[in-house]
Amino acid sequence: MSKDASPMATCRHPNRRQAIARGAGLATLLTPLSALAQQVPAPQVASTAAVKNLVVATAKVRLRPAPAPETEVWAFDGVTPGPVLKVKQGETLRLSLQNRTDKPLSLHWHGVRGDHAMDGVGGFSQEPVPPGGQFEYRLTPPDSGTFLYRPMLIGGSSEPAGRGLSGMLIVEEQESPAVDLDLPALIGDWLLGDDQKLLPFAPDSQDGAAAGRLGSWLTVNGKPPPLPIKLPPGSRVRLRLANACNARIMRLRFDEMKAFVAAVDGQPTETFEPVRGQLPFAPGTRYDVIFDMPETAGAAASVTALIGPGVPLVRFASDGAAKPARPAIAGMPLNPALPAAVRLQDAKRSEMIIEGGARITPENKLDLAGIDLSKPWTVNGGQGDPKGKPLFSVKRGSPVVIGITNKTAFLQPFHVHGHSFRLLHPLDDGWEPYFLDTVQIPEGKRLHIAFIADNPGRWLISSTVLERFDRGLWSWFEVT
Repeated sequence: MSKDASPMATCRHPNRRQAIARGAGLATLLTPLSALAQQVPAPQVASTAAVKNLVVATAKVRLRPAPAPETEVWAFDGVTPGPVLKVKQGETLRLSLQNRTDKPLSLHWHGVRGDHAMDGVGGFSQEPVPPGGQFEYRLTPPDSGTFLYRPMLIGGSSEPAGRGLSGMLIVEEQESPAVDLDLPALIGDWLLGDDQKLLPFAPDSQDGAAAGRLGSWLTVNGKPPPLPIKLPPGSRVRLRLANACNARIMRLRFDEMKAFVAAVDGQPTETFEPVRGQLPFAPGTRYDVIFDMPETAGAAASVTALIGPGVPLVRFASDGAAKPARPAIAGMPLNPALPAAVRLQDAKRSEMIIEGGARITPENKLDLAGIDLSKPWTVNGGQGDPKGKPLFSVKRGSPVVIGITNKTAFLQPFHVHGHSFRLLHPLDDGWEPYFLDTVQIPEGKRLHIAFIADNPGRWLISSTVLERFDRGLWSWFEVT
């Protein structure tokens, strides 16, 4: 199995030593750290006491440091990313999306196992919200955790996302772990010209048949990286990382910190250290990481995106009087609504074969000969079709195993809507010790996922590279 396929340790019931020792090929390097600026203000948090109006319209923001000019983007309530929405586990969030752009919109709640009518896929689970229109989302998430919201509509997701429409949803536990800072960090990717304007969105560009719309500039919470944080030595931090990029698949490296992963894709897991300090990070992926600040004043730590020579995303510096010693970092309670096991022997089995896209020549160039750029990818020989036959249909409560084969020249991240799943071992003799809703299938490889189909409705299995999704790289299944 490719080291990008499984970010964590492998065993059915791991202890911490096993989880650390059996991780799937994650490596680390150390980089020097420069002086850090003062801690930035906490992200805006939206109230959930009543209906929250979320207005989408054009705005101007400074993505690169001054004196670079501002960039015209699309924003939620004038900011990008959108406000961090917070709701308690089991409570209802009511959100009125008001579309003041010139394109249709809908918002997908990535990782939320909610009502299929609220899943937010325009043209599939709801009608798109037209320009000048509005739609009220009502979400009662059964699981606590870190989730993502971003545009998703059949054939039209890339542009609104690439213009800045994304944000984080935090469903708070009944009793959260004691930390000194709970920090959301949403990573965005922007394709900018020399004038700092967004480059045009071309529906049939070759990007959609290859890696997707890869940006020229990263931001963290909409600001130039690295995000600077100063805290007293020994402070405990919960860092919520989310990849909201259109297509940027990267790896994260944790430098000069003893970081413990406490949740993957919103679902708590037994804490473990990433082996050699790295985690794979595809669009849609989220991690909750807990660590203690260095105990020496002036010491620094960072989270770095392994792109080129490395892009520091968040830099932490110890400053001031030290905090009292804390107990060892412990895991969070598992979400009780998820099944502890899947009876594989009773499972409905289905297959997805991913083909198409550009070919890679021996000179490492794209070969697009004979490819229809409007339909470059296939799933089982065709494109996603809301009116077509489902991949499979099962009764509620049925166990499901899906084999996903990637016959393309590119890593393929896929997201299962409305469900959390297990990544199976190659011989179907067990599964990884964490839940996922987004999985990366390496080029030329085949993986199996398993879950209980416990959420009635019609659900997508979709590429999280939005340019590929817009060109039909998705399928759907039905739970009755």
